[in-house]
Amino acid sequence: MKNIRVKEAATYVGLSKSSLDKLRCFGGGPRYFKLGRSVVYAVADLDAWMSERSRSSTWGENDNRLLQQSAA
Repeated sequence: MKNIRVKEAATYVGLSKSSLDKLRCFGGGPRYFKLGRSVVYAVADLDAWMSERSRSSTWGENDNRLLQQSAA
């Protein structure tokens, strides 16, 4: 299993380093682990995180649920 640091991981998933940092802090980002002060991502975890977000259309069941929650 290959491990990569934050900057390379951000490039790998197509986000900025800042966006990946924010996802890590506030939740919703891929799994990571700490090695001392360094944050490291397993490429397998990045692939899994991206595949969980694959979509077949721009409007779906999840969008409907979010819309109903925000209207309440």
